[in-house]
Amino acid sequence: MDLFMDLVRLMKKGRRTIALVMLAAMLAVGSLGCSSEEETPEDKIKDIDFTVVGEDQQPDSLKDIIAEKYADPFQISYTLGEELYIAVGYGEQPSGGYSISVNSFYETPDTLVIDTTLIGPGKAENVTKTPTRPYIVVKTQNIADKMIEFK
Repeated sequence: MDLFMDLVRLMKKGRRTIALVMLAAMLAVGSLGCSSEEETPEDKIKDIDFTVVGEDQQPDSLKDIIAEKYADPFQISYTLGEELYIAVGYGEQPSGGYSISVNSFYETPDTLVIDTTLIGPGKAENVTKTPTRPYIVVKTQNIADKMIEFK
């Protein structure tokens, strides 16, 4: 609060340039502190190794669950013995040419965090006009007692 009052006094004394520079510096420092928190999770233990599996490599029971849900966006975790399958779907899209990227997949003390992004077709890409329902399934080792956080 004292710094704010100093800025007001400087402005009243005709030293607006100094006050504006100080205000800009405060805003810049404040915005830097906010953006770094989300980019580097402090509680990350390690990255998780995974494999993207096609439909022919998915358990039949998982395929049945996906078939029921894939018209709408969904997030599924499915455990089968020592294997954990995580499926993320983005619902119906207006055309072909969509893909899904796994941005990060890591372990924290309490959770497994998976971050995916839907990537649309490129402008120059020749795609079908038929609606599609893109989804991705990843397989990893089952890590007991961990909640899954989807981003």
